[in-house]
Amino acid sequence: MTVRILCISFSDIRSDARVLRQVEVLARHGDVTTLSYGDRPDAAADHLSIPSELPSLPQTPVGVVKLALRRFRSVAMEAPAVKAARALLGGREFDIVVANEARALPLAFEVAGAPKIWCDLHEWAPEERTHVLSWRVLVAPFMTWVCAQYLPRADAATTVNASIAQMYEEQFGVRCEIVRNAIEYRPELSPSPAADSIRLVHSGGAVPGRNLEAIIDAVDLLGDGHTLDLYLVKSRQADAYWRQLVARVEASPRTQLHAAVAPDDLPATLNPYDLGVFALPHHTPNHRLMLPNKFFDFVQARLGFVFGSAVETDRLINENGLGVIVPGYSAEDLADAIRGLTADQIAGFKLAADRVAERLSSKSDVLVEDEILRRLVA
Repeated sequence: MTVRILCISFSDIRSDARVLRQVEVLARHGDVTTLSYGDRPDAAADHLSIPSELPSLPQTPVGVVKLALRRFRSVAMEAPAVKAARALLGGREFDIVVANEARALPLAFEVAGAPKIWCDLHEWAPEERTHVLSWRVLVAPFMTWVCAQYLPRADAATTVNASIAQMYEEQFGVRCEIVRNAIEYRPELSPSPAADSIRLVHSGGAVPGRNLEAIIDAVDLLGDGHTLDLYLVKSRQADAYWRQLVARVEASPRTQLHAAVAPDDLPATLNPYDLGVFALPHHTPNHRLMLPNKFFDFVQARLGFVFGSAVETDRLINENGLGVIVPGYSAEDLADAIRGLTADQIAGFKLAADRVAERLSSKSDVLVEDEILRRLVA
């Protein structure tokens, strides 16, 4: 009998690299129905599309009051996107449900058919956005309750690295297996040859707080001989910020903004560049412990690294000689770090990425996912 798998993600899966890879693995084990914003991923057999304007948290007047009064049980299914998702599901039954991020857990446990539940925790859920006051006061306690209420009942749990896994075990008594944000090995790529200028690149979400402005300002401080290209995914709920960012790019003589690139196409698109740049201030524990998609994109693209300091990325950069760790997060900090690099050093960083590209690919992560699914099917 064919295994019926439901994958829930309150994102647009087609532009969510981690979930997109997950769906491809799921499809090898059964018929996958995706429930998310946006269109059907290619590997899914069926898709239920949540209207993109609906928030995945209870951001309604009634929902906010219930959050403030700590009436978490009554608000767990009250987010507009969750209500829409529940209606889309109707009484459909599944054998396995994959809940991407803790906010999908209440809905996962409502799915008919007594399914096995696998929660993939992309980060440390209780403090995802605690640098925002409303999140810290209203949402963080709710997310902590969701984790405490539902995670111990899940049949499997995964997260992105050992540091965050340890936090889930210490606070909620849940052992998470590790599935990094690594991507498929790209043996056809090799370090690009040197050019007349140092070509900087950044890819990721155009989200407030990502410190993109500092990277743009840094390349202007560096002056002639340096360029910056940005490949950015526009946020669903940050139109005003996007307009500000476009204006900032247009004012920079050395920066170009490009349309978003499909996750599978990123390594080849980034390959002609020299240095992947990212410097995220530590607004939350997730920033301090990050191991983001772009780290693995840059490895497969055979780029050198200019990264702001973070526990997990520092370790991998230092162990493998991949680039420089910037002690601060300002434009001046970034410019100083890049200005001090020689052509030979940059070439060495790119060769180091080439040496570790297979080891830092998704092979080991896919093995973990396959084993989880074999367990859940059995």
